[in-house]
Amino acid sequence: MPYTPDLDRLLTPGAHFADQHATYVIEVHPVGDVVLPTGRVVGCDPVACPEDEPFTVGVAPGRYPARAWVAVVRGEDTEADRRVAALQLVIHDEPAVRWEMALVGDQELAALKPDGWFGYGVDTGIGTLADPTALAAFEAWDEDAVTDVFVADSPGDGPVPGHVAAVLDETTGANVVTVWSGWGDGCYGTWIGRGADGRVTSFVTDFMVVPGPA
Repeated sequence: MPYTPDLDRLLTPGAHFADQHATYVIEVHPVGDVVLPTGRVVGCDPVACPEDEPFTVGVAPGRYPARAWVAVVRGEDTEADRRVAALQLVIHDEPAVRWEMALVGDQELAALKPDGWFGYGVDTGIGTLADPTALAAFEAWDEDAVTDVFVADSPGDGPVPGHVAAVLDETTGANVVTVWSGWGDGCYGTWIGRGADGRVTSFVTDFMVVPGPA
């Protein structure tokens, strides 16, 4: 079956994971609201691929809180690193009873190999969940401006590595909230949580930081 992360455990403050190298303790941090003028959601590296397609599942237009789930990496009882394990866009703040892989275009789960997943490519080390209105506004930015605002060589002083928030479309308020994508570049899947009544509770991009079950 396709790869499915244990999001119920990952999205738990204080959750512990471990491998032979380190332990990983999960923290949650609010990273601001995301404005969705169209209700469509795009998961992407906004610097490298702002033209990526929105997911086939949308929500009502509005303003929704985003959360970064940060793994505090500890070795020898000291903090060695901090990495964003997941980025969550909260639509309804209630537990998800099931998760489904977010798809774009004509993607079909049946086409995946065992343990495979559909995801978006990251080439500049950052990820976002944003409205296509905001991403389209990148066309008015020159390369230097984009790099200055969204691409950094260091994680910054805050608790969330690579956290940047900027309004890109003044008319609608559409914005982009970015975080560092786990360990860096790669292909990262997004999952959609649904409540008991079937409505969407959140979108979660898994940056594949914490180890899986032994």
